[in-house]
Amino acid sequence: MKDSTKKYLGILGLLTVTIIWGGGFVASDIALATLTPFQIMFIRFFIAAVIMTVLGKDSIKSVTREEIKCGAMLGSALFGGFALQIIALQYTTPSKNAFLTATNVVIVPFIALVIYKKKIPVKSLVGAGMAIVGAAVLSLQSDFSMGIGDLMTLACAVCFALQIFLTGEFVGKIRPTVLNFLQMTTAFVLSGGGLIVTGGFRFKPSMESLLAVLYLGIVSTTITYLLQTVSQKYVDETKSAIILSMEAVFGTIFSVILLHETVTVRMITGSVLILAAVLVSEVSFSKKTNK
Repeated sequence: MKDSTKKYLGILGLLTVTIIWGGGFVASDIALATLTPFQIMFIRFFIAAVIMTVLGKDSIKSVTREEIKCGAMLGSALFGGFALQIIALQYTTPSKNAFLTATNVVIVPFIALVIYKKKIPVKSLVGAGMAIVGAAVLSLQSDFSMGIGDLMTLACAVCFALQIFLTGEFVGKIRPTVLNFLQMTTAFVLSGGGLIVTGGFRFKPSMESLLAVLYLGIVSTTITYLLQTVSQKYVDETKSAIILSMEAVFGTIFSVILLHETVTVRMITGSVLILAAVLVSEVSFSKKTNK
């Protein structure tokens, strides 16, 4: 298979991931009708952990202490992102939740600054500023206050940014199947802890909520993370980040179509600013010179 063909298949794979993740915002909103946030996460990551165990059963037998440490860190960041995201959905709309989550792309360079003292490119600073303005337009109330759900979603974006950063750090030295298994298992264990603390052991899901959480566990978690890993072998990081940021767009599209959210000028303006911020922070504007 030609490299160009692999590249286009990789792009198609990443686009598929964003479409599935976009549907995940709506699925989470539906599941919340009869399930608590930690019940949803417990079931979601239990399904993902079981499937990852089956897929990586041979590799898991020789897990090292270093792999466990890296997988636990990655899984903790993933848990934090999903926990804050789904709890925030109780206080904000799926479309705002989707777009504010997308700001994680411009947060990654700042994590690199804190951890490795790496300088932040000017384009990243410009992108971060645009993202903040977009988030403000999208989320601030008439009295310039921000809802608790919006603040929690921004915190979730930080966790997802950390997860993206750690994935880049660990993927070169940790076996992918082992890393995914440990990541999902850690998130499952932490979700179980959250379930114990909140006392949500009485499960009475409706058929709609049950189908929604099955979608989240099988499709929006297990399949997407595997597909993303394979696809990014053929697509560079810059283009991958841009493509994956489309998750927010599909999240809003599904919210409008399936949940009948009303499209407002503020929603469109804020969303465009955040997407523009992602593009500005990720796209290289340097001109190639002909030799």
